[in-house]
Amino acid sequence: MDSVRLIISYHVALEVFQPYPPSFRPPLKPLGPSSTKLEPSIITPPKLELKPLPNHLKYTYLGVNGTLHVIIVASLTSQEDKSLIKVLKEHKTALGWTIADIKCISPSMCMHRILMEEDSKPSRDAQRRLNPNMEEVVRAEVLKLLDVGIIYPISYSKWMSPVQVVLKKSGITVVKNDQNELVPT
Repeated sequence: MDSVRLIISYHVALEVFQPYPPSFRPPLKPLGPSSTKLEPSIITPPKLELKPLPNHLKYTYLGVNGTLHVIIVASLTSQEDKSLIKVLKEHKTALGWTIADIKCISPSMCMHRILMEEDSKPSRDAQRRLNPNMEEVVRAEVLKLLDVGIIYPISYSKWMSPVQVVLKKSGITVVKNDQNELVPT
C-alpha cells in the first residue's frame, strides 16, 4: 500500500513541476535559410572512400563512372546479379545515400546545429556535486524507487563504462566470484 502512495505522490509531483502549462507552448523560431543547398545523390553523387569488404560481399555501382555504390552478396550467379542490379537501378531514387535523398524531410531537420550569438565564447561548466545532506536524500529516494520496482539496476551493459576496482584505505578489495558472492582479495 505504501508503494501505491509513493507512486501517486511522484505522479502528483511531476504534474506540479511541468516546465510549461499545457495551454502555453513556447514560440518556435525559424532557423532561416541554409547557406549550402543539398542536392540528391543522383544529381551530384557523393565521393566516398570505399573500405575493403569481407569475401562474401562486393561493391556494385548503379551510377556512371563508379558512383552510387551498393553492397551485394558475392555468391550470386551472373543471372541473379544482373537481375538484382536491374531492379536496383530502376529504383535507385528510393535508396538514401545522403540526408538529401530522403524525400519529404527537410535536411535542416536532420542536422545538428547550435545557434550562437556573435562574439560568444564557448564555455564548459564545472562538474557539480551534491552536498552530503542532499546526497543522502537522493540515495534514500533511489532506494525507495528500487524497492517499488519503478527503476531497476543494470548489472552490466555495453554502453555503460565498466566498473573499476579501487583500493580502499584498508587495502582490501572485494570482487564477485562465479556464484555472484562478494569475496575479499
